[in-house]
Amino acid sequence: MTADLLVRHGSILHAFVVLLGLAIYVIGSRTLHQRRRPSAAIAWVIGLIVLPYLTLPLYLVFGNRKLIDSRQAIARRPRALQRAEETGEPVAQLRELAAAMALPAAAPYQGLNVHDDGAQALHALHALIDGATRTLELCTFLFGKDAVGDEIAWRLERRAREGVRVRLLVDGIGAYLPGIPKFRRLTDAGVETALFVPPLRSSLRGRTNLRNHRKMAIADGEWLWCGGRNLAAEYFRDESTGADRPWADLTFDLRGPLARQAEQRFAQDWAFAAGGSRPAEEEASAGGAGAALGQLIASGPDQADDTVYTLLVAAFFASRRRILAVTPYFVPNETFSLALSLAARRGIAVDLVTPAKSNHRLADMARHRALRDLAASGGRVWFAPHMIHAKSVVIDDQVALVGSANLDERSLFLNYELMVAFYARDDIERFARWIERQRDAAAAYEPRPPGLARDVAEGLLLWLAFQL
Repeated sequence: MTADLLVRHGSILHAFVVLLGLAIYVIGSRTLHQRRRPSAAIAWVIGLIVLPYLTLPLYLVFGNRKLIDSRQAIARRPRALQRAEETGEPVAQLRELAAAMALPAAAPYQGLNVHDDGAQALHALHALIDGATRTLELCTFLFGKDAVGDEIAWRLERRAREGVRVRLLVDGIGAYLPGIPKFRRLTDAGVETALFVPPLRSSLRGRTNLRNHRKMAIADGEWLWCGGRNLAAEYFRDESTGADRPWADLTFDLRGPLARQAEQRFAQDWAFAAGGSRPAEEEASAGGAGAALGQLIASGPDQADDTVYTLLVAAFFASRRRILAVTPYFVPNETFSLALSLAARRGIAVDLVTPAKSNHRLADMARHRALRDLAASGGRVWFAPHMIHAKSVVIDDQVALVGSANLDERSLFLNYELMVAFYARDDIERFARWIERQRDAAAAYEPRPPGLARDVAEGLLLWLAFQL
């Protein structure tokens, strides 16, 4: 009888935990209006029913991917948006879509430098740090404990002692990848440091899995250095990798009002990480006739929409001539993959450059289903012989998006990312030539039909990729 009571009570307790988990899932999803893929929603529900004691804690830590109520944010936007000029050009459609997602308006810039290699990128970063007179802000996913990281730290310390306000924001998980972060020397020199949501101090609102992957440095709100490089040796020099060459990556620097927008973006991230009030966004100054225009595209949990993903999918459908893309990891969802494949089927020249072997084995394993679909549709995939960490997409001669977002589901749906959309044709062509140089040194991808075991393994990886 006692055993029967224990079983009955255990069953009641188990049913209560299952119902509690499902209630938390439903309430959380409806409160923040989380827009999940059907497969992701099914995975969470099945997990909460079958393994509630494991799945419920995972959901509390990893389940939410938006920190704002997207429905309310969208409802607060002005209903009458100024429409872009009806030229029928993809750039007009993209800028109108960006306005509909309440992204900052395009702003002018000048003096764009596209860094050919790591040495040039590091020289530009040092020049920005040394040239600051009032303020200096740096945001990075990781800060290397190596020669490059030490040199940058020394320069930041020196500038802080010289009276420049220096702020360094490092992701709370990325900071630990090179080892336990030690910023004591920086803070003693007057550098303000903050970790973006450290795991042990994060709340149970799903923030632990939502990482700040943005990379930028801003001097005096006037000079911006940005792109895909973290502040570690492998992104600039050979010494930490032991390889024949450092990772190929893409960064740039520029001056002008666009840098001021980046400074506002940094200030908002800093307020979230370090506490304090969120600064108000300022209107961008309009450029004169013929001024080069760029647009800051922030994506992540702090945006109501999946901005980078939405703009890229729309751009693929609007493309007329070519799509050039470079990314270290290519694990898109079905809609993204379909839009790119349909562009190739329409006769658009689609070229995707990615490393033959990246630094993430699981991403390399999971990418082949999308690569096979793209190749079967007429797209060309190129495997570079070395590690490429660059992230850029060029559409026709209309827009080049360059920044921190990979073409995988983590970057497109989970991380805090930052891209810059360039609309000046000469500058778009400069980014296109950079990608083409990587393509010319790469080998054509040759798809092979997967065996049953490989097909199942790829499916499982793709099923879990969005949640991990």
